[in-house]
Amino acid sequence: MSTDEPTMADIAAAAQAGRDGRRAEARERLTSLWERLGPDGDPLDRVTVAHFLADLQDDAREELAWDERALAAVADLTDDRAQQEHAGLRVRGFLPSLHLNLADVHRRLGDEPAAREHLAAAEAASGDLPDGDYGDLVRSGLAHVRTALEAGSTDPLPTAP
Repeated sequence: MSTDEPTMADIAAAAQAGRDGRRAEARERLTSLWERLGPDGDPLDRVTVAHFLADLQDDAREELAWDERALAAVADLTDDRAQQEHAGLRVRGFLPSLHLNLADVHRRLGDEPAAREHLAAAEAASGDLPDGDYGDLVRSGLAHVRTALEAGSTDPLPTAP
């Protein structure tokens, strides 16, 4: 990793700006980090930046593009690299959330087959979710997206998955 690459602290600070309601600022900061990373940048950083950028998009098609980038980047991530950031991280633990986000955005775009495909992938990988708040959040998101799909709804969920 070069010294020009962003750190998780940079990424976290940019994402926090979005949680604080400064969405445009967060998008700008994360887009700049994405450009610095480039296609050969650290896979964990690329997954994380793309994942956060997806949540900051106002347009569902742009959100889909960032969710797809996050899923593509996870293919380059290894458990060893993930565990350099946090000892408990495993690549397969990323998959339920990444597929859940793709299922939800495809659902909102009216692409039911793609939504169901990603929901099935998320549910199949959900056994790799940890116990606790994060795992509970993703499992709850799976239930909400499944319910919305069964109802034929393309409306945004009250809380993002």
